[in-house]
Amino acid sequence: MSDFQIGHPIYEDTLGGGCHWSMRLKKGTLLTLTDLNGGANLAMLMFNPENLLEKYNAPDTLKCQHTFKLTQGHCLYSDMGRIFASIVEDNFGWHDSVCGNINKSLLEQKWSLKTYQESLNGWTQNGYDSFLVELAKYGLTRKDLAANLNFFSRVETDECGDMIYNDKTSQAGSSVTLRFEMDTLVIMHTCPHPLNNAEEYPVRPVHYQIAQAKPVSRDDECLNACEENQRGFKNNALYQFMSSDSINLTSTAGEKS
Repeated sequence: MSDFQIGHPIYEDTLGGGCHWSMRLKKGTLLTLTDLNGGANLAMLMFNPENLLEKYNAPDTLKCQHTFKLTQGHCLYSDMGRIFASIVEDNFGWHDSVCGNINKSLLEQKWSLKTYQESLNGWTQNGYDSFLVELAKYGLTRKDLAANLNFFSRVETDECGDMIYNDKTSQAGSSVTLRFEMDTLVIMHTCPHPLNNAEEYPVRPVHYQIAQAKPVSRDDECLNACEENQRGFKNNALYQFMSSDSINLTSTAGEKS
């Protein structure tokens, strides 16, 4: 059991390769993602379910923590300066934050396009359309798309500064655990990374497990990684307080019945 976990997992399942899914996770929830066979890519977007205009912001996440890659100790920020989730455990160590998503056109350039009508569950889905299918479930459209995360994908640069996908780093059993610091709508798919140049369309499943997290301690690694993260946690605390029923109780405490 994880050091950050209380009790047994609440729920777990496997998202097949080239598939998509979405779910709402509560504050204080742990989500552990595991690359079952090696070579997986799990793309993710995050939204505030109470205000879908608030979404994951890649530039703020990177610049405030002075990093290009994401790993244990980093926080994932919204465009309102709040923290959706913290990366509390990670045995992979390098998750792509800038390369975005594969679309239908790029997929056709790399591999043969197989439709559902032709291949049933063997069809080749692309990440862009996969996100759109999940977003539509919540009334969101293509205008709500943003730069996404790519877990289990390591992207480096060569001597010319070109980005290179490293297809030999994520091994079977690689895992990363996110602790959600506020209620979050999670949109995800397991379609290939846009820089993946495998000979065949890669079908790589990812297992996910949901558990209850222990309270954040004062010596928490993510909280204390930098001053900006401390401010982010304070922003979350203020948001939770202003959204709670305690405001109504306080405002009526002096009223006579």
